[in-house]
Amino acid sequence: MGEEKMVLPPGFEFDPTDEELIVSFLYRRAANLPCYPNIIPDLDIYSAHPWGLHGKAFWSKNEWYFFSGLKQNRATEKGFWKDIGLSEPIFTSKGDEVGIKNYLVFCVDGVHSDWIMEEYHLLNNYSTTSQNQLRGFKEWVVCRVREGKVFDCEEKISNDDDEGVELSYLDEVFFSMDGDDQDDDITFPT
Repeated sequence: MGEEKMVLPPGFEFDPTDEELIVSFLYRRAANLPCYPNIIPDLDIYSAHPWGLHGKAFWSKNEWYFFSGLKQNRATEKGFWKDIGLSEPIFTSKGDEVGIKNYLVFCVDGVHSDWIMEEYHLLNNYSTTSQNQLRGFKEWVVCRVREGKVFDCEEKISNDDDEGVELSYLDEVFFSMDGDDQDDDITFPT
């Protein structure tokens, strides 16, 4: 991205789902295919600290996005990215598993900071591409970085395990009324 700043059309909001990050962006980057819009830059995250992402990574809705080469050593000059042992599979809307999302936290002097990174990986069986292209699948990740708390990630994963269905208060009330309770009077607050 360098010195030029990405300008989006008026009203455009970049808020991709996990599936979109993998299928529409990471897959195309790893397979060396063009991506439209080409807004996510390549960045060596391991050479920069998270608070220095402004102007280097694509920013939208208080989150930074970038592609990075996958490395085992996640140390930077200011600290290191630590895998916190939380990961979740990413599925398409058709139910096909296409990737994995790992959660990392940035540590300074061994202490967890408020910087969280979601690191997305492609599965090798996602596409019928050539062996040369499959090598690229293992070499690239797409990252989403934000300030937050580690427990927010743990809570998000535990909430996602509820079959992916989020009910409103009225839905919960409706579903709590089964056939056995039809004779019961419903009382409303006065």
